[in-house]
Amino acid sequence: MSETPLARTVSRVAQALREYYRMEHALDIRDFVREGEPGSRESLVLRQRAEDLELCLVLPPQQAAEPDDADHFLQVVEGVSHFLLVVERASVDRPTTQLELELQAEVDKFVILSQDTEGQARRLHTRLYEQVRFIHAEGSEAGARYRLANSLAARFVHRHLEHAPQARRQSFRHFYRVGQSEKIRLAS
Repeated sequence: MSETPLARTVSRVAQALREYYRMEHALDIRDFVREGEPGSRESLVLRQRAEDLELCLVLPPQQAAEPDDADHFLQVVEGVSHFLLVVERASVDRPTTQLELELQAEVDKFVILSQDTEGQARRLHTRLYEQVRFIHAEGSEAGARYRLANSLAARFVHRHLEHAPQARRQSFRHFYRVGQSEKIRLAS
């Protein structure tokens, strides 16, 4: 991907998450990003062939969004989060699920946005987890998954709001590295 505004945003978000979680990846995520059609939503396309895993992160084009479009930025964070977790799990031959990807992305949104709003963690929590709109219908499989991921992330993050930034970071790093069952236990 050429150095477009979208590529810069993707790179910045990936670098922030890698630093926060102390990840080491040789992959440049920008090599796996494609712009979708205007109005499209983020999606991580996966294809496994024998021992190979093919990835493509499709994101809505940034020029189609307003420069300060929060929804567009959160789609980038979500897509980058999905990509990094899949790569991390594949590198240690561990599975992941759609629910775990969504749960981690909900936490990662807080991680990214709280770096610029440290003194406003409660307000950010309200914005991310209480004043949320869901695209998928409540009774659908995807709708149930997104609502559950949001609810679990809200509980996990809320539990750590009063912690000092370093203590919160340690808890979030631990959360990142455990599997879905342990994530659910830590959030419940």
